[in-house]
Amino acid sequence: MASETHIIEWEGITIQVRYNPEQWGITSHIELETLKPVRALLPVTETGYRSHFVPVGTVEATGLTVCEYVLAWLEHVAKRPEWREGQQKAAQGELF
Repeated sequence: MASETHIIEWEGITIQVRYNPEQWGITSHIELETLKPVRALLPVTETGYRSHFVPVGTVEATGLTVCEYVLAWLEHVAKRPEWREGQQKAAQGELF
C-alpha cells in the first residue's frame, strides 16, 4: 500500500497527516505535524509533532479513513480532564 499525506483541520489548527499503512512490512505509521499555528499543541502531543505506530490494519478495521481516525483520536483524548484544564489555563493566561 502506498503512503498518504493529508491536510486536516481540528479546533482551528491545520495538521498534516502522513500515513504509511505498512511501514517496514510490520506496522502502520501515522505522523502528525501542526502547520498553522506552527508546532501548536494537540491533545496527543506537546510539541506539535507525533509519530505513532499501530498494528497493520488497525485503521482500516475501524472502517474510517486515516483522517477520520486521527480526528476521532484527537476528540477522544481532548475529553481528558488534563487537556481541558490546560486549555482553560492557556485561554485565561497565568499571572504568576
